[in-house]
Amino acid sequence: MKYINEFRDGAIAKTIAANIKLEVNPTRRYQLMEFCGGHTHAISRFGIVDLLPSNVHMIHGPGCPVCILPAGRVENAIQLTQIPGLILCSYGDLLRVPTPSGTSLLKAKAQGADIRMVYSVSDAISIAQDNPQHQVVFFALGFETTTPPTAVAIKQAHALGLKNFSVFCNHVLTPSAISHILQSPEVRELGLVSLDGFIGPAHVSVVIGSQPYAYFAEEFQKPVVIAGFEPLDVMQAILMLIRQINTNRSEVENEFTRAVLPAGNIKAQMLVSDVFELRRTFEWRGLGLVPYSALKIKAGYADFDAEQRFQIPVLSIADNKACECGAILRGVKRPQDCKIFGTVCTPENPIGSCMVSSEGACAAHYSYGRFREKDHISPQDK
Repeated sequence: MKYINEFRDGAIAKTIAANIKLEVNPTRRYQLMEFCGGHTHAISRFGIVDLLPSNVHMIHGPGCPVCILPAGRVENAIQLTQIPGLILCSYGDLLRVPTPSGTSLLKAKAQGADIRMVYSVSDAISIAQDNPQHQVVFFALGFETTTPPTAVAIKQAHALGLKNFSVFCNHVLTPSAISHILQSPEVRELGLVSLDGFIGPAHVSVVIGSQPYAYFAEEFQKPVVIAGFEPLDVMQAILMLIRQINTNRSEVENEFTRAVLPAGNIKAQMLVSDVFELRRTFEWRGLGLVPYSALKIKAGYADFDAEQRFQIPVLSIADNKACECGAILRGVKRPQDCKIFGTVCTPENPIGSCMVSSEGACAAHYSYGRFREKDHISPQDK
């Protein structure tokens, strides 16, 4: 398949790996964080860590939107489903995210709540049109990639005059989270491994472009290389980061030039800015309250804001004490450092959100790498 097979060529992967081995400085460590669940998945699936020198460490970041959603927002959604006549529409992964009490949307559905899995927000619009006697709420989440479709749906509902459709908005912003990781005293108190550079997200960057990352390179002197999802994309990005680190450069480079432009998708950005505005603060699992890191629906579209329509309260709920998902999202621990990983906590019986989504570090490691111990030492043991 064009543009897929070309980026999975084993011979080229070995060449890039040889170049990485040739260019790394054996006297230093390279701590690189991938800030994208798709990259985490590719690294585990294609065994990229097995091709890297032992002093090059890949650290999983908070790049899975299902993983970073705090338990309080999941509990909010479960409470919504108890409203008589309400239909909650959600992506499939969200249904299985557990709360610390052990409940989930899937269990609420089994108990009789009208919860429907959808593949897109347009499905929720159709459900609202087909069920005018019911309130229909779309549980929206995701990074900048999935925000434009939600904006389109809200504008469509407005144009159609739908009175029974609203959105529970949980869209979050990548650059704000990276800034928080690099500068927040609260996060450092929770524990954070030192970082030398970032692999920038792929789909997010298609929307926002490469320009927003210039701040990190300039302010924090951390190089960023935006990369595609395929294994050769990731390996080339690692090589590019190593070259920057070796020459004391901190720049934004774009490996994913076939899809990412400096300014991104202007039309999508304008659409989002028309419908959404910044929240002052939003809770992320593992990072706590992150300023200006999420979006809310503007007053002009308040009729479609489920938080206002149903007066959804702000809930802050501590994670299950046995789960290390928060530390894994900060890069402090690896999935196998969690005592319940692969035993009590599995994809069939997830205790933490990182084991639910295919983009979650625990789910990816369980599926592709749990028996490989060439994962290098744990970050906290450095």
